[in-house]
Amino acid sequence: MTTTAPTYHVPVLLAASVDGLDVRPGGTYVDVTFGGGGHSREILRRLGPDGRLFGFDQDLDVLANVPDDDRFTFVRSNFRYLANWLRYYDVPAVDGILADLGVSSHHFDDPERGFSFRFDAPLDMRMNVRSGQTAADVVNRYDEAALARIFTLYGELRTGRRLAAALVRARREKPVATVDDLVAIARPLLGRDREKKDMAKVFQALRIEVNHELDALHELLAAAVGALRPGGRLVVLTYHSLEDRMVKNYVRAGNVDGKVEQDFFGNRLSPLRPVNSRVIVPDETEQQANPRSRSAKLRIAERVETADESE
Repeated sequence: MTTTAPTYHVPVLLAASVDGLDVRPGGTYVDVTFGGGGHSREILRRLGPDGRLFGFDQDLDVLANVPDDDRFTFVRSNFRYLANWLRYYDVPAVDGILADLGVSSHHFDDPERGFSFRFDAPLDMRMNVRSGQTAADVVNRYDEAALARIFTLYGELRTGRRLAAALVRARREKPVATVDDLVAIARPLLGRDREKKDMAKVFQALRIEVNHELDALHELLAAAVGALRPGGRLVVLTYHSLEDRMVKNYVRAGNVDGKVEQDFFGNRLSPLRPVNSRVIVPDETEQQANPRSRSAKLRIAERVETADESE
């Protein structure tokens, strides 16, 4: 029997994502962003009795969603350690890896975690509450130049430098400790017509820094190439341009910079081949039913057999 928190998270592009894995009944798969377990349960439904599924998540809140299924192994860890854990479980290669990036609806809806500007709460934003710095640590300890870099690069905010300066001025009077503290400082610097979108970018920038999301994604992509058997599938759902650009470049060129290398004959040397020629996005019906899906992009790639592997 599976114990599930039904409102924890509504999976985005559920059928298209799992279809992209091309699940074989006896295959081995990894859901590196287990969360509410929606994608994992669908993978398990398609697996046969000899199939295996590993689910990764670093958040304690997901434990209530873990299925009671002998084919499933839960790994309480960040997906950046994928290669280490597969070695630990003596798994030489897998048939598919699925990643639903970003923040679950559960985190946005939990008033205590500080991920959303809708609720006042301590400025935390850690996916793993056991370790690491909080968003409050970032806004109170980073110098102005570092804060400006975060808001400009990770939030793509035109007002990033001004926001950094305003935070430094404000914290001289008292620490910026709560969501409301941050919102009060940022709001005067945001255009009224774009206030919600730009405030979301402020929170996105801090969340990415707190959780080292782009570094973790880089490590995941490299580990996925090493873990997938030739013909295995990599399925990734992204929600903002920074992570989507990294995934697109890795699929295209085998690196996050997108620099394509070619052999003597002009053939691309990327270890991955795109399966879908165009990025997949939710239809209007799903976007209306699940607002989180509106910015989602789904990319599917297949591991290419190298010359060494074919020998």
